[in-house]
Amino acid sequence: MRFCRFDDNRLGVVKGDMVHDVTAALDALPPLSWPVPPGDHFFNHLDALRPRMEELAATAPGRPVSEVRLLSPVANPGKIVAAPVNYQLHLDESRADTQINFGSEVKTIHDYGVFLKAPSSLIGPSEPVLADWSDRRIDHEIELALVIGRKGFRIPRAEALDYVAGYMIGLDMTIRGTEDRSFRKSLDTFTVLGPWVVTADELGDPSALDFEIKVDGGTRQKANTRDLILDCADLIEYASRAYTLWPGDVIMTGTPEGVAPVRPGNRMHAWIDRIGTMEVEVADRG
Repeated sequence: MRFCRFDDNRLGVVKGDMVHDVTAALDALPPLSWPVPPGDHFFNHLDALRPRMEELAATAPGRPVSEVRLLSPVANPGKIVAAPVNYQLHLDESRADTQINFGSEVKTIHDYGVFLKAPSSLIGPSEPVLADWSDRRIDHEIELALVIGRKGFRIPRAEALDYVAGYMIGLDMTIRGTEDRSFRKSLDTFTVLGPWVVTADELGDPSALDFEIKVDGGTRQKANTRDLILDCADLIEYASRAYTLWPGDVIMTGTPEGVAPVRPGNRMHAWIDRIGTMEVEVADRG
């Protein structure tokens, strides 16, 4: 199944190039009271909602994907976990390019561990990335992103993919500088997820997915997830050593070589095999 969040927080099932509105399935969500339980409320109950979503999608009229406003398919992640320098060639370019490293030593993901991005940085593909720091270089970074579907702590690698609800395209935008990654990558609009979630059972093995990002028609990054240093299962095992993972938590798996600056007016075209494509504009604030 492929599902999205669109327009005014509608829930859709995507078939081909059509979105089928299944928002009525959300009527089965239990009511919330303060304090709300951990995890994204939708992903906490996805398994129970899915049969009704499929039933409604079979009869609901479709609208072309091109005519809807796609939001982030994950509305309320408790945390966004990200993986630094998780492709060898990106590690190499980061060490070689002083506009990336600013004279500091670039270590490996085994040295850095994972880091957290603020959920307030999250947008969907129909919303623009705001590149309004004219004195700083702002780069695109395309990544395979996954969303957790089950609570887990200290998850063994052999079981890790069983905890995945689905996969998305992720853009991990960043300002280059000397500040900590959690600052430079957490600005408003600096985490883009979309265009929808492809459920784990539909996507299958995530270990050999081609992906690419073009900016204004020119290829910037092109790679395959087989080149990850820590793959999806490794990252789930690693992150869950430190954090309890809750449904709706997002893990961004890292970006390959080819990171480069974007400016207001640019248009990013991101594609991942077996997931799809998304177009994201870069704009200035106001």
